Amino acid sequence: MQALGRQILVEFYKCNPDILKDVRKIEKFMLEACVIAKATIVRHTFHEFSPFGVSGVVVIAESHVAIHTWPEYNYAAVDIFTCGESIDPWVIFKYLEEKFESQQSSNMEMKRGLFELKDKKLLHKPELVVNDG
Repeated sequence: MQALGRQILVEFYKCNPDILKDVRKIEKFMLEACVIAKATIVRHTFHEFSPFGVSGVVVIAESHVAIHTWPEYNYAAVDIFTCGESIDPWVIFKYLEEKFESQQSSNMEMKRGLFELKDKKLLHKPELVVNDG
């Protein structure tokens, strides 16, 4: 079976609560993680809740990285979804784990878009067909 993408569902526990409530730091770390993983950033948006907590997403050409934080529980939930084989989602995981000062984490990787193709490789982006006639 071939997969269109890999998705890592991450839970970061025992994080630094001051980081988890700082929308600017969260945005900075999420963007840095994508750059380090060599992802192609398309767009990003982040929102700070009152009294605290942050939700945000970085849309990448290879899919997305999303986050929701609960500083009052020192907890962040992160979804890292990458298509193709050009980037390693675990690079993003490791970077965020370090930056959030997470002392405990759990994760689950899933293959997404499974297809059984015996005679060809699964394409993650459409092929450009050039008509010379």
